[in-house]
Amino acid sequence: MAMIKTPEQIARMREAGMILASCHEALASYIRPGVTTSEIDRYVEEFLAKRDATPEQKGYQGYPYATCASVNDVICHGFPSSYELQDGDIIKVDMVVNRNGWLADSAWCYAVGAITDEVQRLLDVTKQSLYLGIEQAVVGNHLGDIGHAIQSYAEPQGFSVVRDFAGHGIGQKLHEQPIIPHYGRPGTGMLLREGMCLTIEPMLNMGTYKAKVDGDGWTARTLDGRWSAQYEHTVAITKDGPVILTTL
Repeated sequence: MAMIKTPEQIARMREAGMILASCHEALASYIRPGVTTSEIDRYVEEFLAKRDATPEQKGYQGYPYATCASVNDVICHGFPSSYELQDGDIIKVDMVVNRNGWLADSAWCYAVGAITDEVQRLLDVTKQSLYLGIEQAVVGNHLGDIGHAIQSYAEPQGFSVVRDFAGHGIGQKLHEQPIIPHYGRPGTGMLLREGMCLTIEPMLNMGTYKAKVDGDGWTARTLDGRWSAQYEHTVAITKDGPVILTTL
């Protein structure tokens, strides 16, 4: 059963979301060729600490870092490391901010230096699919409407929608019900109600949607080695439509 949030609780999540959005804005200037993914992780943790916030996923089910830093063919949950970003790479930085016990979750995909036109199109289509999914997060719709909006836009563009990872409810816990697939049929799944808070986080691949997980038990890569992009916002469903909590 989805947890329903009061307007006051949503406002608390919005505080976390504003900090998170400002961190992503700062990362856009910080990320460049030669920066390591560990340096990005440290930057995020220090940024949050200065704003009386903490990285919720550090320690979550044993996850050791403040961010997930997923480069190129890594779909999600990539470990920060000594890898130096190269010109032409893309990196997905996913973080969950805890501010006074309330959470916000957002991932953003960054181009490192100059990327190819094909990779830029992957980023553009993935970002657009996120906003098309968000448009369906309205009272009276169903979860399947969100997934269908993403899938029916992305697949005709030649990209595949990752099946193994999904959006989720969020509030004072990182993963609440419901689970939100980024594919599906309209009019199916849970009915959307006022006060639900969800992450919508489509992951699109250039090749197959199938994934494999590295020996660390976390890092998920595309099965065929082709590249993957992701964009994510935390969204509140209100009587006036969807409200993005992780934007400035």
